[in-house]
Parts: sequence; structure tokens; C-alpha cells
Amino acid sequence: MNSKLLGNVFQEAPFVKMTNAKCPSYNKSWVEVHYCRLKAYSRNKTSLNINATFLQPANNIFLRLKLMKRANGYKPFLWDFTFDACEFMRKRNQPVAKIVWNLIKDVSTVNHTCPYGLQAVSDFHRVEIPLPMPTGEYLLLMTWIFDGKPQFSTDVYFTFVEDY
Repeated sequence: MNSKLLGNVFQEAPFVKMTNAKCPSYNKSWVEVHYCRLKAYSRNKTSLNINATFLQPANNIFLRLKLMKRANGYKPFLWDFTFDACEFMRKRNQPVAKIVWNLIKDVSTVNHTCPYGLQAVSDFHRVEIPLPMPTGEYLLLMTWIFDGKPQFSTDVYFTFVEDY
């Protein structure tokens, strides 16, 4: 039998489990978060569900993505950058944003260009991170900035195990 095939059959896959989610709204007159919660299906499987309404049209949206790793508190890890979310939805031109987009595109109503209204992420549980990362606890901070001011954030805590 081909050794390359055997290598793929027995290769350990990474394991990702979301452990907490927070979605605070900083401006309730613009963004109303109806719910932001994890649902446990089993000990090793959770799904993220978020439902938010933008009460005013949102056309000038920037998103700050920041990945933190827990090591005596959460410390910056790998990336921290801000990009134009409206432009990204037109061109898909940011590599790191594209990783996040590929994770949520099939379970989200965020599938068109600006402006946005009611937005939801439903039953997000398939997390496949295409980057090598060390085993540990992580926090993905997503700050949504409308017209130059932070309006709400989506903070997802997760555990990553390199060889599960």
C-alpha cells in the first residue's frame, strides 16, 4: 500500500472547541444583540449562535480582528489588524479576514455588501483553522466599527489542540 496514503489515514487532526462567547453592544441605539451564546451538543462539540439587528443602516464598517493566546492572562498572538469590511465583502482581498469568512460564510446572513440590517450566525460548529498553531487557549476579538466608532464586539474563546 502507498505510504503516502497511509500517512494521511493515520495523521492526527487538530481539535477546536469553543468555550465561551460574548457580544457586548457599546451603542444599543445602533446595534441590538438579541442573543450570543454557545450550545453544547456533547463534551467536545459546541455551536455558536448570534443574532443582532443594526437599527440604522451600516455602510462604513471596519472590523478589527485580534487573536490572543492565554499565557498568564491573554496576550496578543499572531495578528491584530483592522480592515474595511464593506470593501472585503466586495473584493475578498484580506487573507486573514478570508480565513474567518470561510469559517462562517455557510452559517451566516453576512453574505452581501453594505448596508446591513438583521445579521445572524446560526449553528456554527465546524471550526477548521488552516494555520499551524500551538496547543492552547485562545481568544478571537472582533470589534465592529461603524463610522469610526466601536459599536459592538464578538469575542469567541476557544481551545485548540494541535494533535488530537
